[in-house]
This record gives sequence, C-alpha cells and structure tokens, in this order.
Amino acid sequence: MNENKNKSWFPLIIIACASFVIALDSTFMNVAISSLVVDLNTEIGTIQTIITFYTLITASLMLVGAKLQDIIGQKKVFLIGAAIYGVGTLTAALSPNAPALFIGWSLLEGIGGALMTPATLSIVSRTYSGRDRTVGLAIVSAMAGIAAAIGPLFGGVVTTFLSWRFGFAVELLVIIFIFIFANKIKESKPISAKNTFDKLGAVLSVVGLIILVTGILALKSEYIAYSPIIIVLAIIILAVFYIYETKRKSKGNEPLLDVSIMKDRNLTVGSIIRLLASLALAGALFAVSVFLQTVLKTDAMITGLTLVPLTLGLLAFSIISPRLTKYTSHKKIIGTGFILSIIGMLLLRFQFTLDTELLTLLPGMFIFGAGLGLVIALGIDMALINIKKENQAEASGFVSTSSNLGISMGTAIIGTILIVGAFGGLHNAIDQYYPDMISDEDFRNNAGEYLNKVGNVNESVKNNPNAENIVNIVVFDAMKLVMNVIMLIMIIGLGLTFTLREKHT
Repeated sequence: MNENKNKSWFPLIIIACASFVIALDSTFMNVAISSLVVDLNTEIGTIQTIITFYTLITASLMLVGAKLQDIIGQKKVFLIGAAIYGVGTLTAALSPNAPALFIGWSLLEGIGGALMTPATLSIVSRTYSGRDRTVGLAIVSAMAGIAAAIGPLFGGVVTTFLSWRFGFAVELLVIIFIFIFANKIKESKPISAKNTFDKLGAVLSVVGLIILVTGILALKSEYIAYSPIIIVLAIIILAVFYIYETKRKSKGNEPLLDVSIMKDRNLTVGSIIRLLASLALAGALFAVSVFLQTVLKTDAMITGLTLVPLTLGLLAFSIISPRLTKYTSHKKIIGTGFILSIIGMLLLRFQFTLDTELLTLLPGMFIFGAGLGLVIALGIDMALINIKKENQAEASGFVSTSSNLGISMGTAIIGTILIVGAFGGLHNAIDQYYPDMISDEDFRNNAGEYLNKVGNVNESVKNNPNAENIVNIVVFDAMKLVMNVIMLIMIIGLGLTFTLREKHT
C-alpha cells in the first residue's frame, strides 16, 4: 500500500474522462434526433439506424480491442482508439449529411470506443493495486454510468441553446486533453506476438456479437417477430466460437479469448451482474424519458433535469463505495446496492400518471441511482479481483462486452415491455369503460390504432369524457409493468451476489 500512496491519480483522471465521453456518446444524441433530421435533410429512420450501428460496432469489437492490448500494449491501443475516436468526433461535428455522420459517429467513434473501453479497465488494474485499484475501477465505472444518465440533459442543453454539433465538439476537447497528458500513463510491454492473432476467432466473435445485438435491437422494431430467430443464430455462432477457442488453446495456439477464464466464478457472475445493472439503468432512463416526453410533454432540458436525482445518487454512492470496503465486504455492499435499487423501484412503480408531479419522482429516482452506484462501482472490481495479470486484458474485454450488451438490451427489452404494458392497460381500460362495445377480436385487430389515438391526450379528452381515464390506465399499467420488470432484474442480481467470492488469499 505504501507504494500506492506515492502514485499519481492523474492516469485515473485521464481514463475516467475517456470512460465518461464514450458513455456520453451513447445517450446525448437521442434528444437531438429532430434537429439532426432537419439539419442533415434526412429521415428519423436514418438517424435511428446510425445510432443502432454505433451500438453494433462498439459491442462487436470489444473482444478484439481487448486482445490487441496483449499484442501492441495497453497504452498504444488506448491512444490509437482515442485518435480514431477524435477523428470520428470531428467528422461528426462537421458532417454535412447523414452518410458523413454515419462515418464519423457510427463507424469511427464505434471503433475508437471499442478499442478504448477495455483498455481503460486494464490500465487502471495495472496502475493501481489494493484499495486504490478498487477506488480507480469504481470511479471509471461511475463516470460511465453518470455520463449515460446526464446524456439527455447535456444533449438537451447543447441542442436547445447551441447545436448538436457542439456535443461532438466537447467530446473532441476531451480527446485533446487525453493526448496532452498521455505521458502520465505508463507504457506496457506486449505479451503476445503479432502473428499469434486469432483471425478466425475474431471473425466468429464479431459476427456472433453483431447478430446478437441485432437480434436484441430487433425487439424494439417492426422486425420483433424475427428477434428470437436472430438471437438463437447468434448463440449458435458464439457457441462455435467458444468451442473453437477451446480447441485452439488445447493445440498450443493463442486464442482471441482464453475461455478458461470464464471458469472464474467472480468473472462470470460479476459480468452478468454488470450486464443486469447496465440493462436496468438504460431501461429505466429510456422508460422514464419516454414517459416525460410523450405523456407529460416535457422538453429535452426538463427531461434531463428530472433524471438528475438518479445521477446524483449514482455519483454519491459510487464515490463512497470504496470507503465502505474498509468496514464490510464487496458482496454485502453490492447486495445492499441491489436492495436499494429494488426500494427505488417500489417507490416509483405507482407514480406514473397523467397528473404526475416531477418532484414525486425524486425519492425513487435518487434511491434507485444510489443502489446502482454501489453495484456498478464495485461490480467491475469484484469481476476482476481474482484474475491473473496476464489475463486482465481479456477479462476486461469480457466485462466491457457484457456491460455494452446490457445497455443495448436495456432500451430494447424495456421498450418492448413498455408496449406490452400499454396494450395490457388499454385492454383493461376498454373492459372497464366500454365492456360491451369492443370485442376482444376488434381489440386485437385495431389495438395499434387505439394506442395511436391514446398518444394525443388533449384530442382524446375533447372527443370523449372517459378518454382521460383510459389514457391514465394505459400509462399507469405500462410504467408499472416496466418498474416491476426492472425490480425483477434487480432481484435476480441480488440472488447472484450471494454466489460471489471474496479475493483469494
């Protein structure tokens, strides 16, 4: 511990900035879609496709980015990723049309983020040890969560008062800051030769992950019926990848991913916990944002401000979580985090109606964020705590991939649950107010049209005195179901926490 006291925290500041800007990139543009459509003379579907491809590229290249650390060094991979990311942000900021935005944001920033993200965890794990390592990983994790949470507010501010282009400009400034102080990060020696790179393994992992994320994202599109087929196909390809990597190592060749590290219970369970926490965070942000903007008709800024309590809870409890490890175990702190998140959901599940006051959401949002702060901050440390130094890069890539998948799953799954809840609420409302006027068959055939009418509360109220009550039931049931599902996810995470092991002695 004495040597750690003499170490600078500057490398951590640089890495935390990188983690922040990468996560910010995944959420701040969601509130600027309308502006993008106008400025780039394109369509909403095109912008949504660009956002989707950013997610696809980032998630699919995580394992490759992690392996490259062993071949050319952690710092070099991080800086190469930062350089590509910087070119991408500049291209996106100056983009005159949708194809240019795709190249800058989806392609270049996606590749850059995939190279940087695993390296952030590896560099922190290599630079610090003991409680300093716990603090470092907690801060890096917290910065990512906070960035995702404040993304809508940041996007709302720059879009309202400046332009969405300034969002990318801010990211470019962060990348410039990283390069100015890059000498603070220590070099790491490669541990693998270039000719050992597992090309077939890379292809299998990239294709498998792309198809998996595509299947997940299909849940919130018109192709939802094909989603299970796509996901099963992805699982088959990833199973082939697992078998191939196992055989490759048994023959003495270096695999892209040493799948034997998955035998470490903490890595596997910790990665699942990270996936669940990311899923819950992304899902909650998505559902609450949809409620605020479509039901309460709040603008981007008010929507972002309403999410601030979640951000503050996440930040405060992420910061204190390493200190709590002096008094109790990681397991107990993570378990407490899940319990707090469950309490937050219990407080929120009955709050969403047409008459919701924004202040009534504050306690639940804060407590939910506080719980996630404990889980996210210590989840990575717990996942990597027993991994050997030579496997840190691979393990970091594995954990990063699971977190990224969780974010993708959050918006897709919760978006689907939101629709299911809305249909259920609409059916209940019709049964209550028009029990003899609309048959079940008519409901099934015209449910989409009914929901479209529900979307405009004012017009509905004008046409029918019962309309407001119907909309209230639809909104209440939809959001209640979402909160219940997120609460169930947190309960599963709590159960998994009991299977974690403390650090080997």
